[in-house]
Amino acid sequence: MAKETERKFLVASEAWRDEAAEVLAIRQFYLFVGSDRSLRVRLKEGRATLALKLGAHARVRDEYEYPIPLADARQMEAFARGKIIEKVRHLVRHRGYLYEVDVFAGSLSGLVIAELETADTVADDDLPPWLGLEITGKPAYYNASLAVNGLPECTE
Repeated sequence: MAKETERKFLVASEAWRDEAAEVLAIRQFYLFVGSDRSLRVRLKEGRATLALKLGAHARVRDEYEYPIPLADARQMEAFARGKIIEKVRHLVRHRGYLYEVDVFAGSLSGLVIAELETADTVADDDLPPWLGLEITGKPAYYNASLAVNGLPECTE
C-alpha cells in the first residue's frame, strides 16, 4: 500500500516561475468520484496511469497507481465523470523540497495550486514566499472535486 502525503496551497504570486526547472503537460479525468475515494486516469509525456485514491481529503491518503496502455486511457475518456482537467505542471525546488505547481487551463483557467509531497513537517518559515492560502484538507480544491464541481465559489 502506498501513502500519499502532501500539502496543497493556492499560489499567491508568479515568483515561482524563475525557479521552475521542468514543465509537464497533464490531461486527466475521473472514472469514479466519491466522498472518500476516486479513480483517476492521467496522460502525461505519452504515458497513461490509473490511480485509485482512498481516504478523506486530508494530508495522508492511500494511493495505488498503475501504468495502463495509452490507447486504453484514451478510450476510457468517454466514461469521464465531470470535466477533463488540463494543466501544466512546473517542478520547482525550494530549500531542498520539490513543489509541483499546477497551472490549470480551460474552465479552471486562472487557478494555480502548488503541492508539496513529503512526510516531513516543513515549518511555515521554510515555505516559499510565493505560496498563499493552505488548502490541504479542503475538498473543493482537490482535482476530483474540480473535475465534477468546477472552481470553488470563493477562493477565501
